[in-house]
Amino acid sequence: MRPRVFAAVVAGCVALLMAAVRADDAVPARLELRVCADPSNMPLSNQSEEGFENRIATLLGDRLGLPVVYTWWPNTIGFFRNTLRAKKCDLVMGVVEGFELAPTTAPYYRSTYVMVYRSDSGLTLTGLDDPALRDLAIAVVANTPPVDLLVKYGLLDRVRPYSLVVDTRVETPVKEMIEDVASSTVDVALAWGPIAGYHAKQQVPPLTVILLDSEAGQPPFAYSISAAVRHGESEWKQTIETLLADNRAEISAILAGHGVPLLEIH
Repeated sequence: MRPRVFAAVVAGCVALLMAAVRADDAVPARLELRVCADPSNMPLSNQSEEGFENRIATLLGDRLGLPVVYTWWPNTIGFFRNTLRAKKCDLVMGVVEGFELAPTTAPYYRSTYVMVYRSDSGLTLTGLDDPALRDLAIAVVANTPPVDLLVKYGLLDRVRPYSLVVDTRVETPVKEMIEDVASSTVDVALAWGPIAGYHAKQQVPPLTVILLDSEAGQPPFAYSISAAVRHGESEWKQTIETLLADNRAEISAILAGHGVPLLEIH
């Protein structure tokens, strides 16, 4: 093949490849905001769309002028493989920033683990280093960050563990923990704030919710939360990021209404 012809062929192939890349990366025409979510995971989401992630998705859909359509899947092992990566939706709400299974947007809120106890208990706990914990029954979800500090302070013998990996359609460990605090089955619960804060608001008698501070050298208690999209859809990711940033006040109000303890986003 002559050099000029060969060069033209190569240039043509490169142009086609670049066009394909741009096409993959472009925001496709969308008639719906397709979201994948857990059907029974309050306060995050449920099929009645009462969760705060449902409300935020509805807000995004309104701003895009698109109806929100859900694919429901329990948030268990294989969730992303069977939903976002299977192209059954285009967005997943409530993902830890930097999640390894999908690109994440800039975070739209930040929260932390909390300590919950009855307001009428006479306790004035402020952290896991409080000596009073040595005489209390402590509820915690197994293998979550507070467990490391319970080990550090020699409190494992005070622990009642609750399951971490569950099918949310049949088990709700944090809800059960908070109800056990309200009924005095346990004295203190340590749990992820957005879930614990919501369920604490539902209880009688009233419960006190204390935000826990991370300690140097220990697993962090605070995490920033983002939305997830598919690889290769950077323009769609930017669209969602812009919407989340432009509507931060409304999003914060939704979160606060569901009892989510909020920290400043770093």
